[in-house]
Amino acid sequence: MTVIPLEAYIILSVLIFGLGLFGMIVRRNLVTVLMSMELALNAVNIAFVGADVHLGLADGQVFALFIIALAAAEAAVGLGIIIAIFRLRRVESTDEITDMRG
Repeated sequence: MTVIPLEAYIILSVLIFGLGLFGMIVRRNLVTVLMSMELALNAVNIAFVGADVHLGLADGQVFALFIIALAAAEAAVGLGIIIAIFRLRRVESTDEITDMRG
């Protein structure tokens, strides 16, 4: 069995996290920002699993499962909030949302 070096996991994780961060900063569509956030969370999962493979522990996989559960809850709540904002104000862009009143 060939072992992938830890550096490969970290490089891939940093690249994917950078793409997610870039998407959150540059994009203005709320759904695209949410997808970019999911991409960044998955990059952290890759780093945890890579460290887990390198160290031979199961802790990284446990943390990755928690992050997957957190990302699923965040996607459901975030998408619900985005749909509510769109129905209330008819906006899709983060630039058009200026205040957060109840």
